[in-house]
Amino acid sequence: MPKDGNMIQNETALALKSHLTRIRNAFKANPAPTANERIDRLKRLHNAILDYKDRLIAAVDQDFNGRAEAETLIAEILPILEGIHYNQKNLRSWMRQSKRSAPLMLFGSDIKVHYQPLGVVGIVVPWNFPIFLGISPLAGAFAAGNRAMIKGSEFAPRTGEVIQAMLAEYFSEDEVVFVNGDVDVATEFTKLPFDHLVFTGSTQVGKIVMKAAAENLTPVTLELGGKSPAIIHDSFPIEEAANRIAFGKGLNAGQVCVSPDYILVPRAKLDAFASAFAKEISSSYPTYVMNSDYTSIITERQRDRLLDNIRDAKDKGAEIVEINKGQETFDTGRKLPMTLIKNVTEDMRVMQEEIFGPLLPLIPYDTLDEAIAFVNDRDRPLALYYFDWDKARAEKVIRETHSGGVCINEVMTHTMVDDMPFGGVGPSGMGHYHGHEGFLNFSKAKGIVRKGKFNATSMIAAPWGNRMYDLYMKFQFKRFRKHK
Repeated sequence: MPKDGNMIQNETALALKSHLTRIRNAFKANPAPTANERIDRLKRLHNAILDYKDRLIAAVDQDFNGRAEAETLIAEILPILEGIHYNQKNLRSWMRQSKRSAPLMLFGSDIKVHYQPLGVVGIVVPWNFPIFLGISPLAGAFAAGNRAMIKGSEFAPRTGEVIQAMLAEYFSEDEVVFVNGDVDVATEFTKLPFDHLVFTGSTQVGKIVMKAAAENLTPVTLELGGKSPAIIHDSFPIEEAANRIAFGKGLNAGQVCVSPDYILVPRAKLDAFASAFAKEISSSYPTYVMNSDYTSIITERQRDRLLDNIRDAKDKGAEIVEINKGQETFDTGRKLPMTLIKNVTEDMRVMQEEIFGPLLPLIPYDTLDEAIAFVNDRDRPLALYYFDWDKARAEKVIRETHSGGVCINEVMTHTMVDDMPFGGVGPSGMGHYHGHEGFLNFSKAKGIVRKGKFNATSMIAAPWGNRMYDLYMKFQFKRFRKHK
């Protein structure tokens, strides 16, 4: 008798719970791994990436039906290796207890903060960077002394298979487990009582994941994306802005959570930017369909979504500019030409949803305050990009806008800096990882008070109103009144 859907789902849930139980029991047997043990795991992860590099690159290329080796190296492999190295280099100093100050009532006490592993971290991986967005949080979890379970994306199955084999070769199943499967597996995965859950994906799915985690009071790190704007100041060379934005927008054909989603351009220079941007894209990608440097859209469903967004904008009055399309035909396959969208309005889907593809709305503005207000009237994005040599104006934009991160005169590269946090704000996410912030994110900062032989509190204990109590209160309030 064939199994029905409920039976399969129950078996999936039981299998996932079995994995978690085994890993959690292993953690309980060694809840405080030493620096050497953590560094050993990071070294094994480093060696695994190097050993499987070519297989990983080939798998991503297969899942996308075309992604350049250079893009996988630049955006996935090298950042992972940099992150692992950074964690190894700083791990011992991060693990040290930090000394804190004691209030007067605890005079003579030793106050410290101890950073303790949480336990088992769950990681849900998206399809757009299926290596980096699975392994990078794993490195942070290992550095903090945790173990992990990882759910690969069903839209990058070949990459998931390779990562699963890689981790199985270099790690035991009580250190890390990688599971593949469809949306039902992902649903059951997020219901597990992890000690922390990392999810990278859309805001809509992020809400569902957070609800599932709430049932177990599991803390979450959500990296959700959103509509990351770029603002070009009137004084900035328009060709230079086009050059720098084109590099970022072309990467992975715009299928990046921090990809520039729309550009605010000085009104008089909008056409000049469009021409300069088209020139840069045409230089980088003289063709699309048979060009191995240009990435395909991950699935037909995503391609159709982007085509529908173009039709929606065109039907509502937008001007559609397909860059360097030439005589190429895009009726089959999953590649789309880089497309500028002018004369956009608020009711167009390209201004309501994260684009996540090679479409780029251009929006004219007249004053910097107007551009800032435009950004602030919308959900807080994962990234904001501002182009201006003037540092004072750049600081004004930083102060007056909210976003997960900022690049000045650049796009997207802040995600590759391990010595600062990466994360969203509000609808674009919550929590941080990378570097020291990743270590803290995956640790419990446990406050510790150690009292010595001298017991200061006994001198002011009940019965209240004794002389030492009166002197203590008089001294304290005299001290605090000085700060009025």
